Amino acid sequence: MRQRFPPPRNPMAALFRRAAESLTTSLTTDSAHYYQCTGRHFLNYLDAQHPRVRSLEQLRRDPHILDWLTRLRSHQPPLAKQTYAHYVIRLRRILEELAWTKGVPLLTRLIRSDDIPSPDRCLPRPLTAEQDQLIQQELLRRDDRNSNALLLLRHTGMRIGECLDLPPDCLRRIGQDQWAIHVPLGKLRTERLVPVDSFVCRIVDRLRSLRCQDRDADTFLLSRPHGRMTLGSQLRIALHQIAAAVGIKTRIVPHQFRHSFGTEMLRAGVSLPVLMKLLGHKSPNMTMRYLEVSLLDVQHEFELARQQPRHLLPTPSTSSVTSPTPDLSGLLGSLHIAQHVLEMYRRNLPAGVARRLLDRLANRLTKIASEARKLHQS
Repeated sequence: MRQRFPPPRNPMAALFRRAAESLTTSLTTDSAHYYQCTGRHFLNYLDAQHPRVRSLEQLRRDPHILDWLTRLRSHQPPLAKQTYAHYVIRLRRILEELAWTKGVPLLTRLIRSDDIPSPDRCLPRPLTAEQDQLIQQELLRRDDRNSNALLLLRHTGMRIGECLDLPPDCLRRIGQDQWAIHVPLGKLRTERLVPVDSFVCRIVDRLRSLRCQDRDADTFLLSRPHGRMTLGSQLRIALHQIAAAVGIKTRIVPHQFRHSFGTEMLRAGVSLPVLMKLLGHKSPNMTMRYLEVSLLDVQHEFELARQQPRHLLPTPSTSSVTSPTPDLSGLLGSLHIAQHVLEMYRRNLPAGVARRLLDRLANRLTKIASEARKLHQS
């Protein structure tokens, strides 16, 4: 639900409005709305508590900004930490914009970095193996629109908002017997292709057939005659009912499917950069919030490392050192020796420029050795 504040009577209202418009030129409509609301909220506070402040030059950190922050913290009901931080960040950007456009540098120092609370650390929330199995079995058994939509979320890692906006032709052929779902512009204003298997293709086909039976079908894969928000609420309620039906007492939300998908892909061997693309993230830090690494995962990786260590190079045989032959075998042996000597020397260096240069050199040697082995095998 959008917040609405009455228009302020303060003469600075037009300046704040134009600054917010300038900041949100390339942002979404919702973002522009919240910037305008923040400006109106601050000016309404000034009108009520400091009516004599009528110009930018009169603004001071103490008491104007500090009192406003106190007002936010004492809000009833209490504001969530993230909501509070967004208010502070938006006002800070508005003041910075006004500082440079109106030539009042003092405005850049009114809100400090330590006024913005650090975000809580979000832990991964994937379903347990038992919960995942029970819910998927029940979804398959029901086989209705909501159940198939939830299965689609589970096996693609999409956000629920992205799923709601899928068109009927979201499946794209990317090769022979290879398909991907085209995810439209979503939360971060980006779009992407998510490779899928035949099971997901069947889910999409089933949703298409159910859509054809709906007299009120619109231009989306999931028809929404009562609006987008209503459809999202229906999917969440359906998941709550399904979880209760299979005996799960904890609260389950659709976004946990995204955590489960990311963790599943990680355990299947998908690298972090690829997983970022699959989930539609711009930062690896955000992707790491979705990945649960259990003790079993640590033990599995440790055993693999012991069987085939990648960070240690075996000691080369002495025969290769004394009599390298002028062929591909000799070249590979010499490269092996060079890698070993370089690694032993690199380990004895402290962290710094020299060690980073040797890291790059070691990577180049690894690539050369890889290409040489391909020649040797051909």
